Amino acid sequence: MLDNLKKTVLYKCHLQLKAKMTSYSGFHMPLQYTSSLIEHMSVRNSVGIFDVSHMGKFILKGKNSKEFLQYLTTNNVYCITSGQAQYSCFVNQLGGIIDDLIIYKISEIEYLLIVNASNIEKDKIWINKNIDKNEHEIKLLDLSQEYSLLSIQGPNSLKSIQKFTNISLSKIPYYHFEIGIFSGIDGVLISRTGYTGSKGFEIYIQNEYAENIWNNILKRKTIKVIPCGIASRDSLRLEMGYRLYGQDISETTTPIESGLSWITKFEKKFIAKEILEKQKKEGTYKNFISFVIEEKGKIPRKGYLLKNKENLTIGNVTSGSFSPILKKGIGLGYILLDRLDIKQNSYFVSIRKKRIPIKIVKLPFIKI
Repeated sequence: MLDNLKKTVLYKCHLQLKAKMTSYSGFHMPLQYTSSLIEHMSVRNSVGIFDVSHMGKFILKGKNSKEFLQYLTTNNVYCITSGQAQYSCFVNQLGGIIDDLIIYKISEIEYLLIVNASNIEKDKIWINKNIDKNEHEIKLLDLSQEYSLLSIQGPNSLKSIQKFTNISLSKIPYYHFEIGIFSGIDGVLISRTGYTGSKGFEIYIQNEYAENIWNNILKRKTIKVIPCGIASRDSLRLEMGYRLYGQDISETTTPIESGLSWITKFEKKFIAKEILEKQKKEGTYKNFISFVIEEKGKIPRKGYLLKNKENLTIGNVTSGSFSPILKKGIGLGYILLDRLDIKQNSYFVSIRKKRIPIKIVKLPFIKI
């Protein structure tokens, strides 16, 4: 029920901007303000701002934090230094993805974990269960409801917010961050990250300052920053082939099956290592694919069936949309490995009972 949905602290701001609201991950979220196409192209060509405060925000701290995260996640935490971020995932005992996340290394004994909003409670239980099991001297703090997260994305993102901070944003490398003053507020974490593929920054701020900072950024006169909703965020991430939890990845898929071998490091010990290592060596029964539709006006959608030339169902679409940049339908999905023949590439998506040819391609769909 809509009455049970949570609200970010910027909820009233979205209503004032006449955003079309929708239910997303248990929150009232802006779907779009003008149109998803206008917002998408603004991020690709200029700059847009997203309220993504619904995301989960954990602090993991303690003298064994690094060792614990090294075991709990698939990527190599030892490879990142203070001020650096890393994309990774939690997996269960069978190798299924519990959640994907970004790890920010604050120090050797303190890490910020950004998890998906729909998985906040599940992730807390999983982390605490493993803390207790391994008797680590670690504390997990859930700051999800205390901090807001603004994402400023697009080629003009740096110019649009540089005046608000004493941090030289141009010197922050990709997947790194700094903590400093932003809009007169000290202790703000600014990271060179995002979920769009375009150049951008994400700002972590205490809730009490979020509304003023949001409004100040939108009031910029020299560089027009437009508010963007989750519809454009979804089409932007899809053009880059970024996975969406609950659709493209879940506890029924492993990082190897999902094309995320690059965040799975076998030189270390971690949960389900043996299972995933076997998959890496021997292959998997289902295989993650990305594809385009050359036929004009045909758009794949989540749940559509994938077919071979004999009209047998060989998989399904997990994410699909129209790419405003390519002006084609694009999609992600899974296909049974024993029925996949890349050389033949005679595969189809079923749209309204018609078989539409697809072309399997490598990610990302577009180059930024």
